[in-house]
Amino acid sequence: MQPLANGINRLNSTTGRLVSYLTVPLIIVVVYEVFMRYAFNAPTIWAFEATTLMYGCHFVLGFAYTHQHNGHVAIDVFETKLSPRPRTILRIVINLLFFVPTIGMLSFYAIRYAITSWQMLERASTSWAPPLYPFKTIMAIGFVLLFLQGIAKLIEDIKSLSNSGESSPS
Repeated sequence: MQPLANGINRLNSTTGRLVSYLTVPLIIVVVYEVFMRYAFNAPTIWAFEATTLMYGCHFVLGFAYTHQHNGHVAIDVFETKLSPRPRTILRIVINLLFFVPTIGMLSFYAIRYAITSWQMLERASTSWAPPLYPFKTIMAIGFVLLFLQGIAKLIEDIKSLSNSGESSPS
């Protein structure tokens, strides 16, 4: 199971690094829009929506990377008071009871949402009207990557628990 967790970790590390480069076109579009708006009094019809879509991709595709590096907000008031073994058991229980079912369902419905969007070739209801189905697909990918990262963390916690059990005297 550890090779699976390692593969998921590599996938999400690579995705996180690549997605970080989305900030470059995002900054370019924002600077362009500000320049056009204030220098030439000619705002664009597409820049605001483009930045929203790019930031959304950046945000969603960063879920798993952030989870991998424990960057999400966590309420660890109880966890910090526990010793390592009970802390790991708590993480496993929380993962199985809350994370896996919740993110699993979000992934499932995000995939369905993307499929429906592709079937109707959905477009935004704005004057620019960009296609939305690629972005809804990216949203589904982001949730699936987050789900996989949760599985990787679960595998690592189970391994850690079994290793700590082997090293302690009986």
